[in-house]
Amino acid sequence: MATQSLWQRFQQYYLRYDDLGFSIDISRMRFPEDFFEKMRPKVEKAFVAMRELEGGAIANPDENRMVGHYWLRNPALAPNDEVRAEIVTTRDRILKFASDIHVGRISAPSGRPFEHLLLIGIGGSALGPQFIASALGSKNDPMDIFFFDNTDPDGFDRVFNELGKRIDHTLVLVVSKSGGTKETRNGMLEAKARFEKADLDFARHAVAVTGAGSELDRYAEAHHWLARFPMFDWIGGRTSVMSAVGLLPAALEGFDTESFLAGAAAMDEKTRQPNEKQNAAMLLALMWYYAGEGEGKKDMVILPYKDRLLLFSKYLQQLVMESLGKEKDLEGKVVHQGIAVYGNKGSTDQHAYLQQLREGVPNFFVTFIEVRQDRASGRFEVEEGVTSGDYLQGFLRGTRAALYENGRDSITLSMPEVDAFHVGALIALYERAVGFYGSLVNVNAYHQPGVEAGKKAATRILQLQPKVLAQLTDTGSSAEEIARAIEADPEDVYHLLRHLAANDPAIRSSGGEPGSEQFSRIR
Repeated sequence: MATQSLWQRFQQYYLRYDDLGFSIDISRMRFPEDFFEKMRPKVEKAFVAMRELEGGAIANPDENRMVGHYWLRNPALAPNDEVRAEIVTTRDRILKFASDIHVGRISAPSGRPFEHLLLIGIGGSALGPQFIASALGSKNDPMDIFFFDNTDPDGFDRVFNELGKRIDHTLVLVVSKSGGTKETRNGMLEAKARFEKADLDFARHAVAVTGAGSELDRYAEAHHWLARFPMFDWIGGRTSVMSAVGLLPAALEGFDTESFLAGAAAMDEKTRQPNEKQNAAMLLALMWYYAGEGEGKKDMVILPYKDRLLLFSKYLQQLVMESLGKEKDLEGKVVHQGIAVYGNKGSTDQHAYLQQLREGVPNFFVTFIEVRQDRASGRFEVEEGVTSGDYLQGFLRGTRAALYENGRDSITLSMPEVDAFHVGALIALYERAVGFYGSLVNVNAYHQPGVEAGKKAATRILQLQPKVLAQLTDTGSSAEEIARAIEADPEDVYHLLRHLAANDPAIRSSGGEPGSEQFSRIR
């Protein structure tokens, strides 16, 4: 397209919310002029589905539950007084607890104020708080934050080595909806053991965010933890950042949680607009549909041109891929839907994988995220009349142009600054876009049966371990011999034995080829 025609297309497909400072430009997506008209029946269906969701329709068939993350930032929308009261009461308790921590009404057993926070969780119980901490954090925050977000022993050790003697004034937040998530349970047990080794009463440092009556809830109550906050059964992990999961650590870190919620509520209101060309979330969903032909044929590359938003692509991986990656549609037809998400940040992308984006396999579309304010401090020129931020803007626009010139599509989102209000609005925009897209491609975005399948497979492997250990002798056996004895897959047994030999000095391996390798145990 000629420059003039692109200017006209830009004006035609540029949407700006002046009162929020947000804009979306879809003019560099090459959809045909009749695209919106052809999509109208699907769009109208998606708007209806969203209204039903917000009204309290059962949306998670696996658990027969409503899905109400939109109510978290506007309790007036909740379907009944009980849910409204739950939301408001929990928010008030969070603010009171954070204030008590900050002023020292609740302090460490040593009498010192809590100054450090260790959050133990996985998936949505950690990704949201990690993104918020990275986006909004500063050295002046009343508490800094550390994470156990895996079941990696070395990862646990690294965090505790970093905390060092500061453990005595560290608050521990354990986040698990069911209370039975093994990775989180393991992290809690490792933390408890480390506190006890330091002669500290873990319970007087510990706080739970979990489902009412869950295994973790009962444990925290029985051991007299400092506090317990609810995870509502109508909230999924990947949309939990505006529940106690995200609000409690954010409040403890000193962030403006009320502004965070207000930004999300404001974006929700904008994206209830039933005109798709005035609805930024629907425009995103439609562009995803166009790019992947409604079948997820292209990956979503997220490139925020701001260091503070680096973790946004990681956050979106769960929100988008867990919501949309489905084997079957709503009619039970096998469709294998989904959109793969990855990202970096600008202008690092130019020195990392832009070469492939411009000239390699065209299996993606890009979303650039522009933050208009360069910095909070004064202007500094690296050249006469030019700042580092001017370069950043130039690289964004230049990369966008270079991709378009080579037939690569992109969307550009712009926001004024990275603060609590606009980060809340950004999250809400994508939550809503995911909901709309799920409807456009006729899948349920609010359940995740594949996640449970992986957990069951992992449990099966772990249940083999004591059986394998029982077969080991000091004379040695092969993986195949042990597998026959316990009626298991020899490859599963082999990998278990290799793992045990690497971590237990009593278990020895002779080396060699997998089929002939001998494993023994010193009694």
